[in-house]
Amino acid sequence: MSDPVLSPATHAAPATRFAGAGPEHCIAHRADGVYADPAVLGTTLLAAVDALLRGGSFFRGLNYPVLIKALYDSGPALPVGPGGEALVRLADDILPFDASRRGLYRSVKIRDGQAEYCFEPVFATAADGMGEQPTRLDVDEFVADMWQKGIRFGIDIAAVKQGIDHPNTGRIVVARRLEPEAGQDATVVEVSDDIHRSDAPRQLANGKLDLMSFQNRFPQVPAGACLLQKLPPRPGAPGFELSGIRIEPAAPNELDFAAYTGAGTRIERLAGGEYLVATRTGFLNVDPKTHQVSIDDKVISRDGVSARTTGNLQLSGDYEEFGEVQEKRVIEGNSITVHADVYGEVVSRGGSVRLCANLVGGSAHNKRGDIRVDGVTSNAVIAASAGSVTPARAENCVVSGTRVHIDVAINCEIVADEVTIGLAEGCAVAARKLDIESSAPWRDSEMLVYVLCADCGRIDEVIAQVGARLAEFDALLARHKSAQAQLCSQPAVRQYLDIAGRVRSGEMTLTPAQNGQFRQIGQVRRG
Repeated sequence: MSDPVLSPATHAAPATRFAGAGPEHCIAHRADGVYADPAVLGTTLLAAVDALLRGGSFFRGLNYPVLIKALYDSGPALPVGPGGEALVRLADDILPFDASRRGLYRSVKIRDGQAEYCFEPVFATAADGMGEQPTRLDVDEFVADMWQKGIRFGIDIAAVKQGIDHPNTGRIVVARRLEPEAGQDATVVEVSDDIHRSDAPRQLANGKLDLMSFQNRFPQVPAGACLLQKLPPRPGAPGFELSGIRIEPAAPNELDFAAYTGAGTRIERLAGGEYLVATRTGFLNVDPKTHQVSIDDKVISRDGVSARTTGNLQLSGDYEEFGEVQEKRVIEGNSITVHADVYGEVVSRGGSVRLCANLVGGSAHNKRGDIRVDGVTSNAVIAASAGSVTPARAENCVVSGTRVHIDVAINCEIVADEVTIGLAEGCAVAARKLDIESSAPWRDSEMLVYVLCADCGRIDEVIAQVGARLAEFDALLARHKSAQAQLCSQPAVRQYLDIAGRVRSGEMTLTPAQNGQFRQIGQVRRG
């Protein structure tokens, strides 16, 4: 008599014929096979199966993966029926385990999470009770026997079948412990293409490629852009000992997403989860130690400047570098700060240039601002067109600026309006105002000091103006002398001047009447 397929609605139906009393009530033995109630999988079904196998029965035509999935929820998913319910068909039939055959199965050796069985030819008592005849083991009986020996999980059915088919196989592994599968820790992933750098060669306006510069080494992100997303932790899958004892996986680690927030960013909970969002437009900076993401007005780099990392840089804003600037590399921008050694070239269009370490074999230029070097400057060029230059120690350098202040200068060429040096050895210094505390020659180089003349441009301009005025006076005087010469060339005037001279010298004496007449002639001449 066949039984209907069990479901939660028909589980307690009187028409169902069960395999036995007690916990076996959740197993239905039907004409088309042995089924388990999908509503009571797990420990309840485990107790029922244990009672059956320990009670001297075994499953004929056992579907071992389905049994393991139903008991321990491990392995492939259960098949699904037409109505969407799980079909837990365990075997074709339930048969008694003959005691005479139970003796055919040897003991099993368990070590290091594995069970080993020695396959060899087996013999059973003949039907007439006289002697023994060869026989073979059965895989379904093998599973039942292993169950009674404490192996309830991890049997390798394929290995068992191979051992049964080849009885001279010897000792092989027939069951293995399942190690727990580690879960996935909470992680952070990038969700925006705007934060990705482009290390392709930069294309120039004429279509050529600049192999020494990158296309977009320091990306700029807009306000409101989603930068990072937090993926929550995913628990791992449990493992099982051969005895069926569950092995719990290690708990996945959580992370503090708030630790990623820096200046210009915040965490927002959106439809897809938690995101790190930019609150303003600017350059993206990531601290490699703390992984803190910030949006700043200036570029902050910790990779150094080289052909491999950044190439030559041409920036429109401020720049701060924590790595080295290698030889033949160029940084061009506004305010530039470098915390490591500089072997290349630093060019600033304005602001300040601050080199916190050494400047060796390179150069630093600033068109409108100051330059400061905290370390040693060696074999380098420092030039500030409209600013001060303050290297702590300079050796074999060329230094120029409006004001130069050096603690120690050795074998340097220095030109500025104002120069202040603590110790100068073998230098050539030219300035309008000099202040050198101590000086000395260096090897074969003498100490040379040149005092530049003061700026007399305004004085020279005044002198030129006065000279032009004097030239005008000379021209006027020449005109008057010419007019006087023309007047004196007349005979009457010469006669009058001759008489006037003789009268003034006393050579001639005039009568009162002549004197009055002479005066009238002089007044007429003046008129």
